[in-house]
Amino acid sequence: MTEGKMTEIKYLFPEWKDKALTFSYDDAQIYDRRLVSIFNRYDVKGTFHLNSGTLDQDGFITSAEVKELYAGHEVACHGVTHPFFNQLSPAQTAAQLYEDRMALERYSGQIVRGFSYPFGEYSDRLIESASKLGIVYSRTVESTMNFFLPSDFMRWHPTCHHDQATDDLLEDFLHPQGYRNMSMLYIWGHSFEFERNDNWEHIAHVCDVLHGRKDVWYATNIKIFEYVTAMRSLVASVDGTLVYNPTAVPLYLCVNGRNILLDAGGLVSLRTCS
Repeated sequence: MTEGKMTEIKYLFPEWKDKALTFSYDDAQIYDRRLVSIFNRYDVKGTFHLNSGTLDQDGFITSAEVKELYAGHEVACHGVTHPFFNQLSPAQTAAQLYEDRMALERYSGQIVRGFSYPFGEYSDRLIESASKLGIVYSRTVESTMNFFLPSDFMRWHPTCHHDQATDDLLEDFLHPQGYRNMSMLYIWGHSFEFERNDNWEHIAHVCDVLHGRKDVWYATNIKIFEYVTAMRSLVASVDGTLVYNPTAVPLYLCVNGRNILLDAGGLVSLRTCS
């Protein structure tokens, strides 16, 4: 690094990609089967928020198929019975989250750490309870219509509902303005909406437009949480010449125009990157 010259560090997603795409779908109705097949066809990743108490009921997937159906995707919580959480006592809230995690981990074989708020309803009290019970992120239903990373993963506002995923929005995501960096497109919804509105072709079109891009990281919600959290955990020396990655997640940087892989537990001298 030249003395007196500020080192330019650009943070990127895995494999030095500057965009990330993630999907999030709630309720585990039987139409998830068709949606997962579309995601798999286009090799995109989704997070599926399930209510463990409704599994095996008419119109919902079965507990026995959770592991195979969502293989390669993420299973996350949505409350055992899809309750209005702001009506519940602290004990009831804890039971809804604890029992949901317990059941979904058993069915999926995954460690379940994600959550989406039923009816989009949340509060500081619910966030505190969820955090204490091992939930690390929670999705709202409040569309930002932008591609910024969340400032608070427990109030993770998506980019848009799938009905708002227009061709103009997809084009804006894929061909961003020069000032943007680490753009993330987060689309959410319910699979039953495609059946109800007879517009399955819409989500297939969205996936067709977005799939197979070399500059896009296709990731579940939890993978984005893990990566961004690791990135925000970097430790730098006072003069900015050394950067240490204390996490278990490899990080991808561009330093003064040079791509740098900062391994888990790795230390890099930025003086050598000029």
